[in-house]
Amino acid sequence: MSYLRFIAGPKAFNTLREHGLKPELFSQLLAASGGPKWIGIAAIDKFLFSEFFKSHQHPLHTLGASSGAWRLACFAQNNPLAAYQRLEDLYIGQRYDKKPTMFAVSEQVKEILSGLLGSQGASEIIVNPYINSHYIACRGRHLNQIANKASLGLGLMTAAATNFVSRKTLSWHFERYVFGLRQSQSPFVNLNDLPSQYCRLSQANIHQVLLATGSIPWILAPVTKINGAPDGHYYDGGITDYHFDLPLYKPTGMTLYPHFLPRMSPGWFDKSQRRRDAKHNYDNALILAPSEDYVARLPYSKLPDRNDFSHLDSDARIRYWRKAADMSQVLADELSDVIAKQSLPQRLERL
Repeated sequence: MSYLRFIAGPKAFNTLREHGLKPELFSQLLAASGGPKWIGIAAIDKFLFSEFFKSHQHPLHTLGASSGAWRLACFAQNNPLAAYQRLEDLYIGQRYDKKPTMFAVSEQVKEILSGLLGSQGASEIIVNPYINSHYIACRGRHLNQIANKASLGLGLMTAAATNFVSRKTLSWHFERYVFGLRQSQSPFVNLNDLPSQYCRLSQANIHQVLLATGSIPWILAPVTKINGAPDGHYYDGGITDYHFDLPLYKPTGMTLYPHFLPRMSPGWFDKSQRRRDAKHNYDNALILAPSEDYVARLPYSKLPDRNDFSHLDSDARIRYWRKAADMSQVLADELSDVIAKQSLPQRLERL
């Protein structure tokens, strides 16, 4: 029984069948928003970060939103496995024994990010010579720049309604901000599917950016100050880029996308609209995704999600999430086996 799927766009399909799965073929790495769903594929990240890309000495441009950005922040540190373990332990260990305020959740997330980065992580990410990190946050416009819950709720409902007509209307409600390193080399610098601003990621703003990219409206308080960016109310990067559908600027190699789903919804408001699956920008991408058989084996037969905070008490949720993280090792073992046996051509699926 196969637990891991290898889904490739047309161009990537041909390249991978000819050359196999080699780290030097990839120049972009994506990590999606999606709350705690990443826990169900955690071991894939650990294998990629600590083994597959261990000796990678070519530029690798990474792009993450929300919890995906936090995963990639581990990758760009000198000891990615230790950083990832800190993220996993702190994220899973969150406790909310009564309904928290937005500010209480934000404070606990700040502690997670401080632990993830440790004393040297921020500087290690900024000076990493090979990994060009990028994180997305969204700056609210109009009603979505008002902290009042009623105004923000109306703003979000309006954004959802207009997005149903056209994704382009997101620009009325939010503006995408990409915080990255080495702008001259970045494939994400000239995104034009939505109005976008590119700001330099620095040691002075990385904590603020990582908090902003995961600040889900109504769940966390907005981040109102990011050094090097205009003041405003910055929220979760998944609003515009939930699972990504981006026209890459001069991509030099393939995109690798360890994802918890076999499908991609471009933005947060698209996730309930199966009418829109992101595909046309994945021509040269390989998606690694768990199979239905794998998900069926997990506790509750599903990936962890944010509803677990309200449906389970803290102890039960923590046990469940730790079990899901442990069970994801079968995915990493399968990936390692496919690479060792050079059996990828037999496993490839067309997107």
